[in-house]
Amino acid sequence: MTTTIAIAGKGGVGKTSIAALLIDLLSEKGTVLAIDGDPSSNLHMALGLPLEETIGSIREGMLDSKTIGRSGIPKPDYLEFKVREALVESGKIDLLAMGRPEGPGCYCAANNWLRNSIDRLAGNYDYVVIDNEAGMEHISRQTTRNVDILLIVSDPSIRGITAAAHTKDLIGEIRSRVSRIGLIVNKVRDGIPAQIKQAIDTAGLDIIGAIREDANVLDLEINGKPLIELPADSPLRLGVEDLVASLDLISVKG
Repeated sequence: MTTTIAIAGKGGVGKTSIAALLIDLLSEKGTVLAIDGDPSSNLHMALGLPLEETIGSIREGMLDSKTIGRSGIPKPDYLEFKVREALVESGKIDLLAMGRPEGPGCYCAANNWLRNSIDRLAGNYDYVVIDNEAGMEHISRQTTRNVDILLIVSDPSIRGITAAAHTKDLIGEIRSRVSRIGLIVNKVRDGIPAQIKQAIDTAGLDIIGAIREDANVLDLEINGKPLIELPADSPLRLGVEDLVASLDLISVKG
């Protein structure tokens, strides 16, 4: 059975770093499909994987009836072929990048075929981890499957908590099923300030983790190295390990 985890939050809070380390840790126990839902498509760099084609470019190609017509393949089958072709395979971690958002035109049929293709592909993995953009377009447009755990990442700021609360409210407005929603406060220095705790309580957010600020992250980014190369004793890695343990993400797989 596949466990699907989505990670969301406003830009700059470290959600891609957390996603990469979560993917790395889960891959030690089972197979992982990593889905980069951010148009900037940088999860592959955090994981140290290459990237050539994105789902966004494939979806745009679905509007080109001449290209599909020449293939002689039904559109849904053609899309599934292209999705698998875009898959970056690497040991226990495979990667799909959603890439560019929708342009002008009707994408209803393409998104439906895309969702079915990704769902069939995802069923082959123990875990699916989705690194979302702040607006969670791919969940709200139903181009990715339902979610078992949604982790909303914030920094210890009122703006971050406000954005986290908005994300939580968004889930109530869309059709996706999310079984559990939890807040992670990242880049914490000397504990979570009292006013931030108050904002979290007021927003009705369930805080499930606080991760200390990690200077090692900047060093890796300056040198263009994958974030999964963080040392074993780095605060971010230790924080994600605690998160995995608290959510029983490893033990549930036996």
